Amino acid sequence: MKYDIKVDLKNREEEYSFGEVAKQANGAAWIKSGDTVILATVVIDETEIVKDDFLPLTVQYIEKAYAAGRIPGGFFKRETKPSDFETLTSRIVDRSLRPLFPKGFGHPTQITIMTFSVDKESDLQVLALNAASAALFVSDIDINTSVSAVRAAKIDGELVLNPTLSQLGRSTLDLYLSGTKDDLLMIEMRSMGKEKVDTTLIADPMMDPTLSAPIITTHVSNAVAEDELITIFQKSEQLLFETNAKYEEAFKAFKKETMKIEYKAHVINEEMVKYVQDNHFEDIKSAMNQMAKSERSTALRALRKKIMLNQEHWNEAELKDGIEKVKREQVRSQILNERVRADGRALNEIRPISISTNVLPRAHSSCLFTRGQTQALVVLTMGGPKDAQMFENLTDDGTQNENFMVHYNFPGFCVGEASPIMGTKRRELGHGNLAKRALEPIVNLDGQTVRIVSEILESNGSSSMATVCGGYMALRAADIETSDTVAGIAMGMVSDGEKYAILSDIMGLEDHDGDMDFKVTGSKDGITAMQMDIKLGGISLNVLKEALYQAKEGRAHIIDIMQEAEKEIKFNEGVLPSTDFFHIDPSFIGEIIGQAGKTIREIIEKFGVAIDIDKKDGKVKVTGKSKSGVKSAREHIEGIVNTPKVAKIEYKVGDKHKGIVKKIVDFGAFIELPDGTDGLLHISKISEQRVDKVSDVVSEGDEIDVEILEFKGNKISLGRA
Repeated sequence: MKYDIKVDLKNREEEYSFGEVAKQANGAAWIKSGDTVILATVVIDETEIVKDDFLPLTVQYIEKAYAAGRIPGGFFKRETKPSDFETLTSRIVDRSLRPLFPKGFGHPTQITIMTFSVDKESDLQVLALNAASAALFVSDIDINTSVSAVRAAKIDGELVLNPTLSQLGRSTLDLYLSGTKDDLLMIEMRSMGKEKVDTTLIADPMMDPTLSAPIITTHVSNAVAEDELITIFQKSEQLLFETNAKYEEAFKAFKKETMKIEYKAHVINEEMVKYVQDNHFEDIKSAMNQMAKSERSTALRALRKKIMLNQEHWNEAELKDGIEKVKREQVRSQILNERVRADGRALNEIRPISISTNVLPRAHSSCLFTRGQTQALVVLTMGGPKDAQMFENLTDDGTQNENFMVHYNFPGFCVGEASPIMGTKRRELGHGNLAKRALEPIVNLDGQTVRIVSEILESNGSSSMATVCGGYMALRAADIETSDTVAGIAMGMVSDGEKYAILSDIMGLEDHDGDMDFKVTGSKDGITAMQMDIKLGGISLNVLKEALYQAKEGRAHIIDIMQEAEKEIKFNEGVLPSTDFFHIDPSFIGEIIGQAGKTIREIIEKFGVAIDIDKKDGKVKVTGKSKSGVKSAREHIEGIVNTPKVAKIEYKVGDKHKGIVKKIVDFGAFIELPDGTDGLLHISKISEQRVDKVSDVVSEGDEIDVEILEFKGNKISLGRA
């Protein structure tokens, strides 16, 4: 392969080839970084124009098993449906490139990114976007702006930009930014769940002689503070801008001649706009107050039909656009000029919240979380290690197990749509992934598997953040320990270029007519996950900082309500599995297991539990269907451990001892010797006379005199003394 250019970047280099492969595509870029090779292509359908007011862009990121020298596992030996990683990467690329397309672009466009070779250190999500942007830049579409990505990690307290995957695995932060040489367009961020301990001295014995030692409070936080995050944004953003400037300079020589494209003519009929403003402005305001999407749509549709009765010569599609423009301008004007939102809330006001836990009696735990007209039923199920989700990424050494899952479902009825429930959509997968990133840093499952499912029952703004709040409450309703309380809030912004307003807890209307969709999750101390898409072509870090602190204020309000609801939790005692972890002296493990596992089997059967013991460090895990059974099993085990051990006796052939008949079997009796060691008194040795049935001679619990006859490995053979 002949490479046209090499781009030196921070911590890596990329080589690009244009025009060697995929020559019939509108644009193609072959990129090599390390041993990773990716091909990105762009193809548009010149013969069709989609008339609807949306960009018909499809992005597909595809991984091939041969890229890592593998044959696909399972029954079918070829790639089938995309993995979660492929789908999430496709979404990231789509959200980053969509803002580049000119207004009125209506040709169906397909961007395909294929991974042909992969090494263990390459960041495939960064390379996928860079390759797709390069293919778009050199294509014959009228796009002359480069978009790229920068990932930031924090390792041992130091910021690392463009880390390798092994470095990212040691990081406490995973931050993915995309943008142009001038503007930041998208942010994906998560805390990696490493614990940061802040220790505060509350009292000093030198100051208070009644204290024998200082009182220390230890606060565990897995969140990233807002100020720290802004500093990281600044450094990452600067590298992002510099990188795109390099790309544009390197790629411009390979840009194809721009093709002539017919754009969708979208002209607003100003006569209709003025008529609606003059005659039906109050009707528009009334429709805006119908907060649910279905109710608002019904009100606007009724208004349109009413106007058409008196204006039969008008085009109804044009009237719909005119009404939409009046509605949008009113929403934005009221926010910017009156600082009041369509539903009457202040800019930083959160809608009313109600929380009910364990509403499903047979589920392990559940939470019905309602905020305004958004409602999520979040259900949690606990399992063991075998219930984990197996997956394998190209850059993994082998199969991985995911033991914390968040699945998000968005049925049509939640927004009043008559649509069938089909397979999981990209949006559902993305929202579930965001909620998982938000909650994962605060849970330590220690071998358990937890699946959280969020069923959205009603939606009018940020059902993903309702999933985070409901997910946290479901964790607590399952009596699963968390290191902090985490909530989520959706932020928005409206700007006219001079004035701007930041909105807390946006509803669907403000998301549709606003300029930013900004989801932030975290505790009162900081942020665990974040996702941001900017519609207006960039955002300053000063505005972003203001939005982060307003989000922090909103989170604190929601967390206070959640913590009050925690006090009312009643566990599903008869259904909820219980798990207890404790340590014992490893030298007692033999006593707990017993001969041939007899003792531990008796504990399992008696208390209805499962027991796992780490023989190396003495860690014991007891799991059962009831707390009382788990508690009793632990007490029984600790009783064995706390029973003083009898010193081991060094037995010799010919020694005589008193023993207790412990168990009778067909071929003899097991005798417990003075130090607890068991020996076998064979039926042939039990009496000088022939014995047909052991129980005719001895009974369990009898004390008898025995003699050591011989040793067979670690077994002792006995005779009557």
